[in-house]
Amino acid sequence: MTLPSETTRVEPQAPSDRATVFEARKVTKVYPMGDVDVHALRGVDFALRESEFIVLLGPSGSGKSTLLNILGGLDVPTSGEVFYRGDALTTADEWTLTRYRRNHVGFVFQFYNLIPSLTARENVALVTDIGEDPLTPEEALERVDLGDRLDHFPSQLSGGQQQRVAIARAIAKNPDVLLCDEPTGALDIQTGVVVLEAIAKVNRELGTTTAVITHNASIAEMADRVVALADGRIASIRENSTRKTPRDLSW
Repeated sequence: MTLPSETTRVEPQAPSDRATVFEARKVTKVYPMGDVDVHALRGVDFALRESEFIVLLGPSGSGKSTLLNILGGLDVPTSGEVFYRGDALTTADEWTLTRYRRNHVGFVFQFYNLIPSLTARENVALVTDIGEDPLTPEEALERVDLGDRLDHFPSQLSGGQQQRVAIARAIAKNPDVLLCDEPTGALDIQTGVVVLEAIAKVNRELGTTTAVITHNASIAEMADRVVALADGRIASIRENSTRKTPRDLSW
């Protein structure tokens, strides 16, 4: 498997005209729990397109995080196939998956996972030091409007600012894809809006293909497409004719 060595950036197009970044074909994931098998995914077919902003919507246990983890190379399916730009992730060895995660995917989770003893700049530099074509820590933090907080420690930052540092860290390696799992789950509405604005800005200005998991249906209005999951299956997919800004969402 040969992964692209450089990230391709394109101007936004109509969703149906964009090249396919991810394709999942009949993906299942089963977790053995003693005498019971838990089916997290049940034959999912799914595609994610160049520079697209999608929202994965659904209740807890619907399979959203499992699907995102498989796309990001953090987990492997029980059966089915997953392709990144035409290359099969499901047959890649661990070294290739590690290189894929390091160079092509940025992750943002509900909890910030910042190192308390490092400044915002130093937390981001942990990624830029190992990236192939990274942004500078300063540029990454400017992208999320934290250029004036470079030398602040996590304890000196609000929850929303810490999450934006986490976003800066994720985009600092200049990834092709940004995968966000409940990035506003631990935040109040006002702070969540600021964090969503940072994610939307990255998608808009860098052309980063972006997927956001949420159980909040309001957030779906800022996406190009909304993928609803239920009981491990894709229940529906719809395209938004227009994308709302985070401040225009009905919370």
